[in-house]
Amino acid sequence: MKLFGTSKINENGNLSIGGVDTVELAKEFKTPLYVMDQELIETTIDKMKEAFKSSRFGTQIAYAGKAFLTTGMAKLVEKKGLELDVVSGGELYTAYKAGFPMNRVHMHGNNKTYEELEMAVDYGIKEIVIDNEDEIEKIEKICKEKGKKQAVLIRIDPGIEAHTHSYIKTSGLTSKFGISLFQANLFDIVKRINNSQYLDFRGFHTHIGSQIFQSVFFIFALEEIFKYLDKLKKELGIVVHTVNMGGGFGVYYKEGDDPKPIEEVLKEIITYTEAMEIKYQIGFSELNIEPGRSIVGNAGTTLYTVGGIKETVGGKKYVFVDGGMSDNIRTALYQAEYEAGIVNKLEEKAEDEVTVAGKLCESGDILIQKGKLQKAEVGDILAITTTGAYCYTMSSNYNRMIKPAVVFVKDGKAKVAVKRETGDDLIRNDEIFEL
Repeated sequence: MKLFGTSKINENGNLSIGGVDTVELAKEFKTPLYVMDQELIETTIDKMKEAFKSSRFGTQIAYAGKAFLTTGMAKLVEKKGLELDVVSGGELYTAYKAGFPMNRVHMHGNNKTYEELEMAVDYGIKEIVIDNEDEIEKIEKICKEKGKKQAVLIRIDPGIEAHTHSYIKTSGLTSKFGISLFQANLFDIVKRINNSQYLDFRGFHTHIGSQIFQSVFFIFALEEIFKYLDKLKKELGIVVHTVNMGGGFGVYYKEGDDPKPIEEVLKEIITYTEAMEIKYQIGFSELNIEPGRSIVGNAGTTLYTVGGIKETVGGKKYVFVDGGMSDNIRTALYQAEYEAGIVNKLEEKAEDEVTVAGKLCESGDILIQKGKLQKAEVGDILAITTTGAYCYTMSSNYNRMIKPAVVFVKDGKAKVAVKRETGDDLIRNDEIFEL
């Protein structure tokens, strides 16, 4: 099991994160438990900010809140000077209640409701990313009623097929996201927005997918976009100021993954964009990105308690834990792969080939399909790494499971970011109606 950031084996022979013993964390906060390495999040952001700079144009990093967002995470993002990308009214409300500056918020979504768009305009967010033609009329109507003008980007699909799981591809000629760069009426859409008295057309946004290891796909997308920007300027006289490349930068999950250091990827993107800016001279002035997983993925570890071990007559060995697809659905949904370890036995060899399974009533409730583990015993604390992105965010109450707590650890201290749910939380919105 690969260790990240401040994770290490301490003097007691146990895994510690942020200077806090994970055995003690499990005792104090119970399991399952999401543990976030705050220092690793902060140093990753610092590396990104240092790498993503240009002397030829402005740059901006917006954290993609869909990866992991709480009011505490929003405050951390604000403190580190990033902007914030939200994809729903719920994420927008979370940022608003955290006191995040609304003029640093971008809003996405392929089917934003009228109420969500109203909320975005009322809050005065920086940009709405228009995903389809229907949204243009909605935003104009809202702005007309409120006497406001809203900055917008158009999400375009450059048709780049990144090599990733089909569920997390967001580009390609059949994608549900954005307007194809090859769509015949895209010129008309750009002209309409650019001429609107209620919309301030700033540029284009794209996002080609997630968990992408080869930076060449981002380069391919940039090339298609700059060709189109050049065409827009020459044929319509419209200057596009902003290009937002989205996120999707891959991270390490399991042996065999070999992502480039994020700072190298960002420097390559900057270098290529500078070359395009020199080549086309189109008046482009700002390049943005929206990393999420690459900021929080490796910073997250989930702790579980082993509740049972079973060897089937078919020769499969299960290690059962007290969580499962309700706190991490990614294996069931994407066939995601992870590494795990017994936190007080990490110095022992991981030689036991096991399937780590959850306690939910589904055969597909698997966290690790086939992995190597130290010899597990009932009561052991098992850690699964790289669970900082899309685990808490996608958690559910399936089987009426209680959602775990989230703690941030740093400098030997643990701070609760999300309280563990209670039974009362589960039934809070239930109503006993007349039968």
